[in-house]
Amino acid sequence: MFHHIEKIHEFISEEVENHKKDLDPSNPRDYIDSFIIEMQNRKDSDGGFDETNLAYCAMDLFLAGTETTSTTLQWTLIYLIKHPEVQEKVQAEIDRVIGQNRLPTMADRANLPYTDAVVHEVQRIGDIVPLNGLRLASKDTTLGGYFIPKGTSIMPMLHSVLFDKTEWETPDKFNPGHFLDKDGKFRKRDALMPFSAGKRVCLGEGLAKMELFLFIVGLLQKFSFYVSDGVELRTDGVTGATRVPHPFKVQAKVR
Repeated sequence: MFHHIEKIHEFISEEVENHKKDLDPSNPRDYIDSFIIEMQNRKDSDGGFDETNLAYCAMDLFLAGTETTSTTLQWTLIYLIKHPEVQEKVQAEIDRVIGQNRLPTMADRANLPYTDAVVHEVQRIGDIVPLNGLRLASKDTTLGGYFIPKGTSIMPMLHSVLFDKTEWETPDKFNPGHFLDKDGKFRKRDALMPFSAGKRVCLGEGLAKMELFLFIVGLLQKFSFYVSDGVELRTDGVTGATRVPHPFKVQAKVR
């Protein structure tokens, strides 16, 4: 494990050096550029802006975004295959708004309400991080009649919110309609918390949302997904640090 981490660290360090070669402080291209600029502006401060911290921060984003995003994509394939009518409806919307030639952009999301609803419903029912991450009570607190002393480890269960029967019309069913109003327009739901909430909400939420939308739209724009006759995909999942699907195979057909 440590060998693999070191390999990723070396890869990111090489990227940092490449960024330095053609850095334009007035036009940062990405996170690494922005961090390097801050390093140059804060040479005399001790705010954590150094190359070691840059490598580890970039690695955190790289690893956290890779595993959770790929797992969400797997759940997307499972639910779209189990609900072919949803897959066809998404593809029809993509064909109508984008077509099959140009790649999707984030500007398209506002014009793809049904597709956006499907992405959000997969995040809800996929329940990728059901137990959330550990938190720590910063002060003595009373919650729901229970006293929680300062320093107590707390595990806020996201699962309980994502499947709350008082918040969702059909919590145990895959239903993109959870995120559509009566006119078919996308609607935000406060009970959707796949990235947690509060000050410690997932740092990569914005990046993950962009990745999921662009990857899913790009895949369905070019391919249709299915399994062989008689194959039944499982949705119970395996819960560890994240909740992942059981191993499965799918077939992709070029549209």
